[in-house]
Amino acid sequence: MSIAFVFPGQGAQTIGMGRALAQAYPAAQAVFDEVDEALGERLSGLIWDGDIETLTLTENAQPALMATSMAAIRALETEGIGLEAVSYVAGHSLGEYSALAAAGTFSIADTARLLRTRGLAMQQAVPVGQGAMAAVLGLDFDTVTEVAARAAEGQVCQVANENDPAQNVVSGDKAAVERACALAKEAGAKRAVMLPVSAPFHCALMAPAAEKMAQALESVEMRAPAVPLVANVCAEAVSDPVQIRALLIQQVTGQVRWKTSVEWMAVQGVTAFWEIGAGKALSGMIRRIAREAGSRAIGTPEDIKAAQDA
Repeated sequence: MSIAFVFPGQGAQTIGMGRALAQAYPAAQAVFDEVDEALGERLSGLIWDGDIETLTLTENAQPALMATSMAAIRALETEGIGLEAVSYVAGHSLGEYSALAAAGTFSIADTARLLRTRGLAMQQAVPVGQGAMAAVLGLDFDTVTEVAARAAEGQVCQVANENDPAQNVVSGDKAAVERACALAKEAGAKRAVMLPVSAPFHCALMAPAAEKMAQALESVEMRAPAVPLVANVCAEAVSDPVQIRALLIQQVTGQVRWKTSVEWMAVQGVTAFWEIGAGKALSGMIRRIAREAGSRAIGTPEDIKAAQDA
């Protein structure tokens, strides 16, 4: 069995995530303590006892989801399941940073600070209300790409996420994204719905955030990952820290090529995908992309026990 560890992106956050892991595993609790110290605030208190609106703020959700994923990694390691069992790591958008922390490219503290910077930079890049994102269901990637190009009309409208065979996300100026929704429905989409996000991620409007991330990444120590990263932008494995840094910068304005990434890993022989951290969204996508591969979510002590049995 060839395993890939995959890490969720924004939207998977819930109040209470990771608490059971921290209670069951001192190494998992240590992750939350390290993130709290790195950020100079008790983010763990917000994660476990706060309100979902505050947790969902981009600058909070990003380091919080990474902390939860790394807590699961430390719990797995406690039970004797480490990266020696893994062929690749990959993450959906911010999950790419979780993947790199798991693979040892960044320290947990540096990853938390990078994600706080990334969240703030992405939020500040476009004034609230000017940008938007929408999910298009029931059309393939090429058709949605054509729809986005037609909808732009001089504004920004791009495919931001290629999630699975029939789910793609467009991002850009609000009016252009609204036009894309109408055109997608005309083209036969089952649904085209605006998403409740605070900024238009993964499109050209995020250029100011990309500049800030370039500066932040220059100041952080990076090591080669213990196992290759399948990067969002190129949808293939990379291990060179210089290349990884460049791809992380490109990722801010570029596509999350999740479908192609999963397909690439399956072709390389991956037969099991373990979603590490909060939620099960990636597992659902993977079942629609690589139908013959297995997938499981690892986010609770019960999940850890099931993984041991597997």
